[in-house]
Amino acid sequence: MKIAIASGKGGTGKTTLSTNLATFMAETTPVVLADLDVEEPNSGLFLQGELHHEEPKFKMIPKWEEENCTLCGNCQEVCNSNAVLKIGDAIMVFPELGHSCYACSELCPTSSLPMQPKQMGELKHFKIGNLNFIESRLVISEEHSSPLIKQTIDFVDEQFPPETIKIFDAPPGTSCPVIEATKDADLVILVTEPTPFGLHDLKLAVETVRQLGKKFVVVLNRDGIGDDKVPQYCEEESIDLIARIPNSRLIAETYAAGKLLYREIPEVMVAVKDIANFIHSQAGGSNS
Repeated sequence: MKIAIASGKGGTGKTTLSTNLATFMAETTPVVLADLDVEEPNSGLFLQGELHHEEPKFKMIPKWEEENCTLCGNCQEVCNSNAVLKIGDAIMVFPELGHSCYACSELCPTSSLPMQPKQMGELKHFKIGNLNFIESRLVISEEHSSPLIKQTIDFVDEQFPPETIKIFDAPPGTSCPVIEATKDADLVILVTEPTPFGLHDLKLAVETVRQLGKKFVVVLNRDGIGDDKVPQYCEEESIDLIARIPNSRLIAETYAAGKLLYREIPEVMVAVKDIANFIHSQAGGSNS
């Protein structure tokens, strides 16, 4: 079962929930946690494991070979990301903008834009008992994280059987990286907070996962601040609110010290157990 933990905004507690839930569930069953927030992965701050495997990750970009090029401009016309431009008597390639779609290369009538590999990041695999932790990190200057997110999910699918519980710590927001991280999930857990910003961005996230046709639920973090509008919204929209994590100075101090919360704070243990029980109850269910 694939569980994506997402949110409409950053700072709601996705990584907090991902690391605590994965570690708790790994006490009794094999679990994979993949940090897909590849621009700034931070799940590893809370998990100390043994490095089992690492590998560079590449994307394919076009390289202009001018010998046979007729400067027809077809490559520029078919490139939707403006990564290939015809300027005077030259073809300019901007690799940071490319999406590895192969359109310019495959549709070039003179085969003057062969695709070449370019490193876009690295993947590391750590082992911590029953927990396999996968961390991917985008190299500095890369514009697009979706290709690395896709390759990370592919690695998880290739290395671990379908019956393994796979938890994906998704990037924040509702843009392309989040869609890449959640589109194949069996369940999306949306983490939010009881503030006007939290509710606003939760609504955006709900709209996104509904468009994707994903089954989703909500976890309310920092419960006790703000107002009751998030629970009211969930009730009005018939959205399951499966757990609440209280607002607490002790939680903030424990988190800041890089410790897992459920081992230190009983209220967090209760919330994590409730979420784990819900996941087990949904295992083998549909994506609708």
